[in-house]
Amino acid sequence: MTEKLLFAGKTHIAGGRNGYARSSDGTLDIKLPQPHPAAENLFGAAWSACYIGAIELAAAQRKITLPAGPEVDAEITLNGDNGSYFLRARLDVSLADIDREIAEELIEAAHGICPYSKAVHGNIDVETRLV
Repeated sequence: MTEKLLFAGKTHIAGGRNGYARSSDGTLDIKLPQPHPAAENLFGAAWSACYIGAIELAAAQRKITLPAGPEVDAEITLNGDNGSYFLRARLDVSLADIDREIAEELIEAAHGICPYSKAVHGNIDVETRLV
């Protein structure tokens, strides 16, 4: 296998009341006065962006034209149990004007493509729904 770097994201995060997150390329610049729910929101946004790209790639590999861009509503929850913390995720996916069976095939295939989906596979409960 020949590995090729496709992209590298670099961010600087500062904690505390005046906390913030900034990317080196300037595309991200937000205040983070509290770590939560910022962490869950950022994770949901990053995962959803990657997952949309994976859906588009899965469609292209199958020579399926998507009439409209995919949309994802992500809910990432932080949960606690006896002093232990864990995440759960729900991805509500909208693929307008696509046959339901084909859409479900694409959203399942996307989990096998998206690096975020691969990273959490078996580590957190993930529910994916076609809406």
